Amino acid sequence: MSSIKRYLQYVFPYKWKILVTVLIGIVKFGIPLLMPLIVKYVMDNIIGAESMTTSEKLSQLFWLMGIAAFLFVLLRPPIEYYRQYLAQWTGNKILFDIRERLFDHLQRLSLQFYSRTKTGEVISRVIHDVEQTKNFVMTGLMNIWLDMITIVIAIVIMLFMDVWLTVVAVALFPLYAISVKLFYGRLRLLTKNRSQALAEVQGHLHERVQGIPVTRSFALEDYEEGEFDKRNQNFFNKAIDHTVWNAKTFAVMNTITDVAPLLVIGFAGYFAITSDLTYGTMAAFVGYMDRVYSPLRRLISSSTVLVQSIASMDRVFELIDEKYDIQDKPNAQPLTNVKGHVRLDHVSFRYEDEEDLVLKDVSLDVKQGETIALVGMSGGGKSTVISLIPRFYDVTSGRISVDGHDIRDVQARSLRDKIGMVLQDNILFSESIAMNIRMGNPEASDEEVIQAAKAANAHEFITELSNGYDTLVGERGVKLSGGQKQRIAIARVFLKNPPLLILDEATSALDLESEHLIQETLDKLASDRTTFIVAHRLSTITHADRIILIENGEIVEEGTHHQLMQQQGHYYNLYQVQELDD
Repeated sequence: MSSIKRYLQYVFPYKWKILVTVLIGIVKFGIPLLMPLIVKYVMDNIIGAESMTTSEKLSQLFWLMGIAAFLFVLLRPPIEYYRQYLAQWTGNKILFDIRERLFDHLQRLSLQFYSRTKTGEVISRVIHDVEQTKNFVMTGLMNIWLDMITIVIAIVIMLFMDVWLTVVAVALFPLYAISVKLFYGRLRLLTKNRSQALAEVQGHLHERVQGIPVTRSFALEDYEEGEFDKRNQNFFNKAIDHTVWNAKTFAVMNTITDVAPLLVIGFAGYFAITSDLTYGTMAAFVGYMDRVYSPLRRLISSSTVLVQSIASMDRVFELIDEKYDIQDKPNAQPLTNVKGHVRLDHVSFRYEDEEDLVLKDVSLDVKQGETIALVGMSGGGKSTVISLIPRFYDVTSGRISVDGHDIRDVQARSLRDKIGMVLQDNILFSESIAMNIRMGNPEASDEEVIQAAKAANAHEFITELSNGYDTLVGERGVKLSGGQKQRIAIARVFLKNPPLLILDEATSALDLESEHLIQETLDKLASDRTTFIVAHRLSTITHADRIILIENGEIVEEGTHHQLMQQQGHYYNLYQVQELDD
């Protein structure tokens, strides 16, 4: 299905508003079409009427001007207002619907999509490209029809005045059709290329603005300026290619538009000299040439706008067509009353089809309320395991079950609702502390938020802030320390109160004092919950019921801290090295 047909699905619910807008527009554009007729009537039927006295001429002129004043001063302004209002309301409501659809789609896309796509490029499509498609509604579904109807009405009026002069007036119309066919196919491709180049600039800019501390700390300002210049130059080149082709288009179109009135003036003068064409008719025809060719100019300009909007549609629907890697089965049931028995049964996993396996035949049986620590060297597969449990990715082979239910057979959202996660770098939104804690339960009362903060040892530092729980934390929580951000993230999980808990390097980025305080909080959080802990610092997981050592995607050792130390294997060596470092 073409982009236009797909876009019309969003337009269809507002078809009656568009029809009313077009009908009002016909009246709005139709009133000025009376102006050349008024000129003709004044010249031929009032000024040129030799049988009328001066007072009669003035009387008719005043009556005519009174009627014209009513049409142009009293009737046309409210018509113009309602046309503009309905057109803008409809266009913006369609964009509202598309952005809602896109945002819902973005929330369902897998983490794999976001790992390969720049945030700025996604934002460019949702904001810039969607905004560009509005021109299809405003121009393609409203203004083009109005301009075409205006041209048709003007030509009909001209035919009633003089057939041959009308033929001369429209003689160059076929050249317009040829020019449109010649120029506008390539313009769509150039527009799409320009939009893609702009998205690359926005994506790079978004990433580099977030990374300003890195740029400053490594004194990379000159290097980054060069990198930005490359992308900016690419956009400039694509914009110039688009501009050059657009300029050629308008040069040809405007030449045709300028030649047509000259032909009419020449032939009208000839007919006025050699036949009975009145001066009023000649003046009216010249007036109607503006009424015909001004809409025609707009149609040509509209063609450019439409090409740009269709190119943006293509980019919007490319994003909408991104497949969901994780999809619920048609008969998937919600996961309820979770106790916390998690089982990995011969699980293997790779991120991409052509890549090597990251996990190889991993089996693990975790009982309700058990605390499992996953340790090992970086890249061994620990974080992959805990990404599979909430079904951020689906296993390549094998099976993961919760309380005996294969997680692929239940609704993914209901599964994640039963899992609380505290990560090494928890993202906080640039709103209040209370709002960030409420991410665990948006319906929670103020008292519940405070209780969760107290449980996370966060209440004390929050109350010391200038605005307490209403303090804005800045983008990604920039106004808080690492330990404070972690406690806010832990408070979220306390508020959510899930039966399953995942802690991924939750203390590795903290100083020893903050780590000790947060470790106590995490121990309290993990109590009576099935808990998975990923940790590099082995001293923080010695209390775990079982420690799983994963290397190269396989479980190589398993047991309690005491058992593994007695075996004096890989875990023992890692622990000894860390103790020496400490």
